[in-house]
Amino acid sequence: MWRAGPILALLLPLWEQGCWSLISVSGAFVSSGAQNQAPHSAEGPSELLRRHKRSWVWNQFFVLEEYTGEEPLYVGKLHSDMDKGDGKVKYVLSGQGATSIFTIDESTGDIHATKRLDREEQAYYTLQARAVDRKTEIPVEPISEFVVKVQDINDNEPKFMDGPYMAGVPEMSALGTTVVQVAATDADDPTYGNSARVVYSIISGQPYFSVDPKTGVIRTALPNMDREMKDQYVLVIQAKDMVGQMGGLSGTTSVTVTLTDVNDNPPRFSRKNYQYTVLESLPVASVVARVKAADADIGSNAEMEYQIMEDGPGVFNITTDEDTQEGVIILQKPLDFETKNSYNLRIEATNRNIDPAFVHLGSFSDTTFVKVTVEDVNEPPVFTTQLSKMVVPEDASVGSPIGRVSAHDPDSSNSPVRYSIDRNTDLERFFNVDALSGFISTAKPLDREVNSVHNLTILAMESQDPTQIGKGFAAITVLDINDNAPVFAIEYETLLCENAAPGQVIQTISAVDKDEPPSGHQFYFALPASVAGNSNFTLRDNKDNTASIVTKRGGFRRREQVLYRLPVLIVDSGSPALSSTNTLSVSVCDCDSDGVAQSCGAVAYTLPAGLSTGALVAILGCIITLLVMVLLIVSMHRRKKEPLILEEERDVRENIVRYDDEGGGEEDTEAFDMVALRNLNIIRDPKVRRDVTPDTPTFFPYPTSSSSRPVYKTLPDNVVFREFIWDRLKDADVDPSAPPYDSLQTYAFEGSGSVAESLSSLESLSTDSEQNYDYLSNWGPRFKKLADLYGNSDGNSVFS
Repeated sequence: MWRAGPILALLLPLWEQGCWSLISVSGAFVSSGAQNQAPHSAEGPSELLRRHKRSWVWNQFFVLEEYTGEEPLYVGKLHSDMDKGDGKVKYVLSGQGATSIFTIDESTGDIHATKRLDREEQAYYTLQARAVDRKTEIPVEPISEFVVKVQDINDNEPKFMDGPYMAGVPEMSALGTTVVQVAATDADDPTYGNSARVVYSIISGQPYFSVDPKTGVIRTALPNMDREMKDQYVLVIQAKDMVGQMGGLSGTTSVTVTLTDVNDNPPRFSRKNYQYTVLESLPVASVVARVKAADADIGSNAEMEYQIMEDGPGVFNITTDEDTQEGVIILQKPLDFETKNSYNLRIEATNRNIDPAFVHLGSFSDTTFVKVTVEDVNEPPVFTTQLSKMVVPEDASVGSPIGRVSAHDPDSSNSPVRYSIDRNTDLERFFNVDALSGFISTAKPLDREVNSVHNLTILAMESQDPTQIGKGFAAITVLDINDNAPVFAIEYETLLCENAAPGQVIQTISAVDKDEPPSGHQFYFALPASVAGNSNFTLRDNKDNTASIVTKRGGFRRREQVLYRLPVLIVDSGSPALSSTNTLSVSVCDCDSDGVAQSCGAVAYTLPAGLSTGALVAILGCIITLLVMVLLIVSMHRRKKEPLILEEERDVRENIVRYDDEGGGEEDTEAFDMVALRNLNIIRDPKVRRDVTPDTPTFFPYPTSSSSRPVYKTLPDNVVFREFIWDRLKDADVDPSAPPYDSLQTYAFEGSGSVAESLSSLESLSTDSEQNYDYLSNWGPRFKKLADLYGNSDGNSVFS
């Protein structure tokens, strides 16, 4: 036997003209002539010499994977029967891995593998062999294909491709319940040896679980495992090749097994008695208390249903909080300490989803007792009837009683109650309520047609505690009386054709009444006695709350009368009956043959001159336009007035002097005389206007002597200003050229009377330019800044 893996090619000599053949150690490669290569063949040499040479035929070589030797691995040998050993034949190798993995000796045909091969990467290689003339490169043998197969060794451990695993099994499961199946794969060749034959075993997880060695199915090894005791197990599963024999490779994976919950635990209250206290003023729908029955199960197996069994239904209700599975006790009706001050509730909790497989374990419900104690609070007064309905006739006199409301203090103190009306519900103060008795009466005359129902809010206040206020409601309905006369339903526009025949109905009228009698309206129509005998129209009552206006004659003409006014008397059926007289206007119109009005009103007369209406309107329009233009011209002429100030002789106070050089200060008097404007002691001519240049002399007789009028600086301050303004006013009043409307009078007047007199330099023309300002320091702190600016020890002025 040859050792598995290495391939050796043997050259066997045939007869003198026989062909060479290749034989592998396993008998894989043979030539076409090798089938009869035995020397003891039945055929003689002469028969062999007569055969023709045939091309070489290849099968496959074998090479061992993962070769770790230092020298290239010998694969096999190629040889052609055309090779005489003289070096004229050259062997060429091509195909998968040629030159990169496999090399061939061109002269000898020896094939070697230069790299380590891995069967798991590539199991075989397909190559082509050629034998060519070394000089001419002409093939001496046809090309032939052969396979180099990589032979497997156990170099891969089993692997769990889907691991780690997560699995679940219901708690309390029976022995042998399947949990999950694991599978490991081995990359080695499953057709060669035991390298890929895997067995399974459990390393960690016993004694709770087991694994089938061949299939990898994990099962429970103990019955009735309880999730509430332990809910998760981590198993370690091993897969080993070589059928688990010594020297085999192995791989492991983890399997996390979770025990899923089943409803095997009943609910249990942690306490058998609970006690809570609430105020009797607790609003309805408020939460009174929360209780909870504990359940070791989870999810839907722990869902609860709570129920009040005793002493609570109607007053209390209990619901389940879906988030916490608590029982929420809710108030359904108001509490009253004076009526009942405690409640003993028996509450039962039951699992919502009961598993029939575990009913034998016992009842899946539990009960507890909840005592609710009601505490007394100071409550507001309570009305005997929350809504009181009352009626009052609309003609009730002021102060008439309507009805009574009643309220009481529900507390044990039974404090007296005082009543009032919430004026937000009775803004016009139609009603009053007696504070002690609760009687409601009218405070103003009522009108059902304005407001037929009054909704009042009555307040009841405790005398001892005014903060406690109860509310009640009173609906007062105003009963109708016949206090409104009927009138026309609409404003009728009655048209009468000139060709109307006698007895023709020209209008049907109806009436309305603001009153609402219980039996409905019944109106009666007639013509007043003053017009009952007229020769034009008559009225026919239709007895259905309508009436028809009928013509008595024909031949109505617009030229004679264009409008008729017919009074109509309407009477209602009330007690006492009321009536009104309404006027119906009847316009005479020109109608076509179908009775449709074409034109109504007065007839337009034509003038003898033959001018049409349009021409007359045009002429009249032209005349009016001319008159308006004339009036506008006259008005503009009258409004024309002379300017207050002449352009050529402006008052010096409004001159704007423009010059580029610096002014000369006090000595600059070329523009105008400032002294004449500012010095009040200068005697002014009262005949000269100060705002305009007068064209006519002033007719106001001023005294000629200055001694008759005091100098301004000798008068008090207020008198100075008043005299100055009066002078201006007198000048304007007597000036015939002054405008007859308000004008702006310019008063360039500074005033006088200051202790410091004027600080302006306008009046210092006649004084010395050097002035001592030391007196400013004697005027107090307000003038300190001026004293610092203008005063000095040398007595020289800052203006010098």
